[in-house]
Amino acid sequence: MKLGLQIVLGLFSLIPLAFAVMGLTGGMAGADPAATVSAAVDNQYRYMSGVYILVTFLLWYAIPRIERHFTLMALICAALVVGGIGRLLSQGAVGPGTEQQQIGAIIELGSPILLLWLWLVTRQKKA
Repeated sequence: MKLGLQIVLGLFSLIPLAFAVMGLTGGMAGADPAATVSAAVDNQYRYMSGVYILVTFLLWYAIPRIERHFTLMALICAALVVGGIGRLLSQGAVGPGTEQQQIGAIIELGSPILLLWLWLVTRQKKA
């Protein structure tokens, strides 16, 4: 059960990492070449891409001994859920984003399932 969780987390971590690196290097133009955005919006987008890279690194730190990092994983999960809520608020305010962003929201809002899986791993370890 632990190895399965580690593999799933490792694979899923590559998705936000790829988008974060593209966002950091390409800015908003990389996300939507047709969009006209201000320098402030591009600046914020690149900053948040950098933060997403750090979240990926925190996840990688936790994966090898995942059963010992429940609190860290709960914080990462909380960050993802809050980000997913932000995506929902944006969708309500200005309309849906790209298909990739909608998939991102589903993953982010569904991340508590992985936390539940981790809880089961930690309970198994104690038994």
